[in-house]
Amino acid sequence: MKLNKKKIKARIRKGKKEIKKKVENINKKFRVRTRKGKKDIKKKLKNIFEWVKGAKLVELTECDVSKDPVRPELDNIFRTSYGRKIFGVKYNDEIHAVMCFAFTNEIPKSVKELDLMSKDAFLQSANRDQNIGKIAIAYTVWSNKKGGGKLIVKQVFKMIKKSNYLNRLITLSPLTEMARNFHLNNGAEEVQVNDETQNFEYKIIK
Repeated sequence: MKLNKKKIKARIRKGKKEIKKKVENINKKFRVRTRKGKKDIKKKLKNIFEWVKGAKLVELTECDVSKDPVRPELDNIFRTSYGRKIFGVKYNDEIHAVMCFAFTNEIPKSVKELDLMSKDAFLQSANRDQNIGKIAIAYTVWSNKKGGGKLIVKQVFKMIKKSNYLNRLITLSPLTEMARNFHLNNGAEEVQVNDETQNFEYKIIK
């Protein structure tokens, strides 16, 4: 049985209304999600700003080495012997980023060289009653909070810049693309690529 023209037109009008209603519902949901997304972004940015502004660089006597993604095999005795230091970014009584240092007079290419050079610099300073080494070697860094890695680099850079005896900030980084991108994106320059490590330098201008 053929439908008459009136019924056909009525069905077309009904179909158009349904399509229009569906489009309106989709647009409404999109607007709601967009507003919610903007609010979430603003909230996240506010939280990041607040914690970055309130964070402080502190020296630590120890750290949880199991959280170190770079050199978990180095215990706290290694990290605090021969003048070596551990620094952390503290906020609300919690440590959100950690960076470990040794102090030398030369650039190490391996952890073994780092150990020997920092021992040598320490013994020289003890014999001559001087500060330990002129080069700060950052051999590991990690963060538990977004923005923590970048923040601790900036805080340490400021600390070394104010120092009256340290004149270089150099890394002993693993041979990974992640480490390379992290340091280059934070303003460091490549010094050299070694067999198992790579060195980057954050230029200290005093």
